[in-house]
Amino acid sequence: MKSRLHQPDYVLIFLLGLIIFIGLVFLSSSSSVIAYQKFKDSFFLLKHQLFYGVLPGLIIFFLLAKIDYHCYKKIAVPLFLITLFLLLIVFVPRLGMARGGARRWVHFGNFAFQPSEIAKLTFLIYLAAWFNAHRREIKTLKGGALPFIFLVGLITLIVIFQSDLSTALIIFIIGLTIYFLAGGRWLHILTIFLLVIVFASIAIKIAPYRMARIVVFFHPQFDPQGIGYHIRQALIAVGSGGIFGRGFGHSYQKFLYLPEVFSDSIFAIIAEEGGFIFSIGLITLFVLLAYRGFKIAKKAPDFFGQLLAGGISFWFIFQAILNIGAMIRIFPLTGVPLPLVSYGGTSMVVFLAAFGILTNISKQTV
Repeated sequence: MKSRLHQPDYVLIFLLGLIIFIGLVFLSSSSSVIAYQKFKDSFFLLKHQLFYGVLPGLIIFFLLAKIDYHCYKKIAVPLFLITLFLLLIVFVPRLGMARGGARRWVHFGNFAFQPSEIAKLTFLIYLAAWFNAHRREIKTLKGGALPFIFLVGLITLIVIFQSDLSTALIIFIIGLTIYFLAGGRWLHILTIFLLVIVFASIAIKIAPYRMARIVVFFHPQFDPQGIGYHIRQALIAVGSGGIFGRGFGHSYQKFLYLPEVFSDSIFAIIAEEGGFIFSIGLITLFVLLAYRGFKIAKKAPDFFGQLLAGGISFWFIFQAILNIGAMIRIFPLTGVPLPLVSYGGTSMVVFLAAFGILTNISKQTV
């Protein structure tokens, strides 16, 4: 298919900007109590997100929106190798940093970032380029399924050793989605999925804190002051919002009741302050943004663009579903941030970079 450059998908850009704006508004509310307690500045975490997440992310977004996405085929291998290097230096003393029992961060002085967040995008790019180059072999076991199992297994195992099973799950699902979009055989996909269920079950069983999350998922009343505390407080926040919410800034749960209130649990605060109507509106924005992404994928001028746009769109909506589902007890608690909304500089920058690439693809659709 031939394409010519035209205007980008402005609806995509508008939805992206609106979700980021809503996220910053509710971040200012959800983080205010903890920020004042720790830093004597109610807007400290909001300002940190702006300067270390949104602003650098927007710069990268506009830069990547101008760069022809086809160039990523040429740099896919270096990106993959750099990603492996970053994931491995997490385990290097003085460079890797542990928080809450998980070793997921790399720090240089006062600057810290999560390599596993970067891996979501760079691995997606690498797989899209790899499947594009091996399109004729995708349905075979030797040329398609086995190399894919090796690649996705390598990345996810490293991330699991960082005590980050939820991110490993997301990376695996991203990879499996690219494999499906590339035309992988259903038999191979089903076999890989079943194998991962077995390995995930083992990983859950050997880690007491993971098993505890599963127990609480099925029995939320179990140990309400211990392992069941987080989900119990999240459900209280969501339920107390009612139809129209308590009103912006009037959350009770942000007063040191709900853990991870401005990061993984921010949707619970949005539901408490904005209510059911506003929450459904935000979810609708997420769905519409993903829909625009899938529409771009369908109209992408080549196979590589289709895989790239489809993978980014699915990754975005899958992670949103995982986060929101955990807050309303559809899924076990995962520790996954809500895309473009939760506090976290690395996540914000990486998602904006991904949408910059998606915007560039939208300028070349047929």
